[in-house]
Amino acid sequence: MGKPSKKYRAAAGTIDPTRAYDLTDGIGLVCAAESRKFDESVDIAINLGVDPKHADQMVRGAIVLPHGTGKSTRVLVFAKGAKEKEAKEAGADYVGGDDLAKKIQNEGWLDFERVIATPDMMSVVGRLGKVLGPRGLMPNPKLGTVTMDVAQAVSDQKAGKVEYRVDKAGIIHSSIGKKSFEPSQLIDNAQALLNAVIKAKPSSSKGIYLKKISVSTTMGPGVRIDPASVSSPAA
Repeated sequence: MGKPSKKYRAAAGTIDPTRAYDLTDGIGLVCAAESRKFDESVDIAINLGVDPKHADQMVRGAIVLPHGTGKSTRVLVFAKGAKEKEAKEAGADYVGGDDLAKKIQNEGWLDFERVIATPDMMSVVGRLGKVLGPRGLMPNPKLGTVTMDVAQAVSDQKAGKVEYRVDKAGIIHSSIGKKSFEPSQLIDNAQALLNAVIKAKPSSSKGIYLKKISVSTTMGPGVRIDPASVSSPAA
């Protein structure tokens, strides 16, 4: 591993590694660090008290962040007839059926970040499982990406909908915006995501659920967040 940059060391020098900050102060430290030549993403890592090896402890879902992600999302929709027109009018970047499926299969085309499909098109999309699945692009009704309401689905994706899923280590990684955001916007986004994760707690999960939380920029050091500082969502 190379030597940390001067900006990284400067940012790390403002953080007490032995301390877990409350959400507001932690994000404040991330935002106060000297900016890079590009607009870094601000990311959150949430370590959960679950065992993903058990299907009943899988934590997965999607949420539209209050202030979006700051990223432009290219959306592909598999639809036909009136739904194809609906998807185009909602702002989908690509809309089609067998033609797009063949382009993905035969040409390795993957110039998109999200895939939405109407239920009647899943027979076409199903053939792409080996390509889309490993990349986390396979449409899923639980995530709102297999739906007849393609206009709303496209709108949500364009507005900054993020999908979250616990990995093999029991950690959820997600972007909560850009460093150019106001601290209050990043706090709102982080709290919204954390609320969704808290609500998604499996009934089979025992003990401490939110074990560790940290926030960081793309090239910056992590800041530990005290899970106790995260407000619980209203019932």
